[in-house]
Amino acid sequence: MRFDELEISDKIIRAVTEMGFEEATPIQAQAIPEVLSGIDIIGQAQTGTGKTAAFGIPLLERVDPKSKSIQAVVLCPTRELAIQVADEIRRLAKFMHGIKVVPIYGGQDIVKQIRSLKSGVQVVIGTPGRVMDHMRRKTVKFNDVSMIVLDEADEMLNMGFRDDIETILQDTPQERQTVLFSATMPKPIMDIAAKYQKDAKLIRVVRKELTVKNIEQYYFEVRPKNKEEVLARLLDIYNPHLSIVFCNTKRQVDELVTGLQGRGYFAEGLHGDMKQQQRDRVMNGFRKGRTDILVATDVAARGIDVDDVDAVFNYDLPQDDEYYVHRIGRTGRAGKNGLAFSFVVGKEVYKLKEIQRYCKTKIVARPIPSLNDVANTKSEMLFKDLGKLIAEEDLSTYITMIENHVNDEDYTAMDIAAAFLKMAMRDGTDVEADVNVDEFGDTGAEEGMVRLFINIGRQQNARPGDILGAIAGETGMPGKLIGSIDMYDKYTFVEVPREYAKDVLRAMDSAKIKGKSINIEPANRK
Repeated sequence: MRFDELEISDKIIRAVTEMGFEEATPIQAQAIPEVLSGIDIIGQAQTGTGKTAAFGIPLLERVDPKSKSIQAVVLCPTRELAIQVADEIRRLAKFMHGIKVVPIYGGQDIVKQIRSLKSGVQVVIGTPGRVMDHMRRKTVKFNDVSMIVLDEADEMLNMGFRDDIETILQDTPQERQTVLFSATMPKPIMDIAAKYQKDAKLIRVVRKELTVKNIEQYYFEVRPKNKEEVLARLLDIYNPHLSIVFCNTKRQVDELVTGLQGRGYFAEGLHGDMKQQQRDRVMNGFRKGRTDILVATDVAARGIDVDDVDAVFNYDLPQDDEYYVHRIGRTGRAGKNGLAFSFVVGKEVYKLKEIQRYCKTKIVARPIPSLNDVANTKSEMLFKDLGKLIAEEDLSTYITMIENHVNDEDYTAMDIAAAFLKMAMRDGTDVEADVNVDEFGDTGAEEGMVRLFINIGRQQNARPGDILGAIAGETGMPGKLIGSIDMYDKYTFVEVPREYAKDVLRAMDSAKIKGKSINIEPANRK
């Protein structure tokens, strides 16, 4: 359905057209007419389906710009989402003069917010906690509120805002219109709907519309300790411009970011324990491309709206089937193709089957890429770039230089080309990855790797980053090639590519970590 087929004002249609939209999304086509009619609704929709406009357009149609009192309130779980919603509603109201939209949230000077509110505001977008602060200070009055929206209601409940939400709902006029949007519909959501809505109509985007057709979905069966190494190989092979890695815990986010940064990737973390200033810095860096990889928990990722995410990684499988859809929907936006990779450990394969049944989608099993796969992919990319260079550039000067060396030395142009290729690939995996497998025996490492024992651990205040830094610093090997690091109280196991194992043993023989001389040798050597 086109926007001009909906019963909305020409000013909003003009704004929507300027924003580049013509067709309404399924949730917009279903919700806008119902909300415009004035009834209460419950909308089940994911982030990225256009739900902000689904409630934002009817909201603006109801606002009287001549009145300077608060007429509509939108509650959001996070600061990021509140800012995003406020920005989108402002864009929708671009040609509706006299309408003022103000976001209020924790982390911003409340005095500044009070000043904005006193100047006359029709629409308030806020987090429950900060809205409650203003209610206690009596700097907001909801006497004239005719519409209240609960956006991402499930997340607000997960974050402990239920009491605040109920207090706010009780402080608004009973004859108001109440609109609730949620990605999931647990019992607490339905309880709030039953208590505070009147004959609400449920609008649900059918499951086949929840998944995005242009996302290729794959999964890998991995051991927990190998997840980071597998992630690194996939990043090297697919080389996404921007990617998001989802973890289930804040601790896992921090550990993975440390590991990825130690391997040389531009990665940053995002979770609920971070200060707002840190979260803003991380998101700005990701949006501007200074950070390639965003590692986040589900709650922290709410409100992220970036169209150019090439790949999503489920480092941990989500607990809720619907969260899978929510996560992978971060890629494949704006008609682009996307990639989604999931790591499955042991019996989690049954959880993955549940997700497939729920989403009515196919998630294809893939073998873990080997070091040779990484090397071959890099060489293909190099040859692709070389072909473009040959076609577009004048290389006559360089051809002359190579001819002179071929004439002066006892080697061929092919030798020179091979040497240049090896130099170009030194920041990745050497194509001679699979040397004699029996050279070190069975060390218990993943295929293509050698597991090494180091006699230093937590009791010496060592951290995985110290081990990684020492090996990379002493050998010159890129940190991103180092595999899993398992640290115990008195010793540590670290996996390195088999072709580098001799160099690591030789270089680390006289090295020190945390000021202590160490002993390093292959684990379980036979």
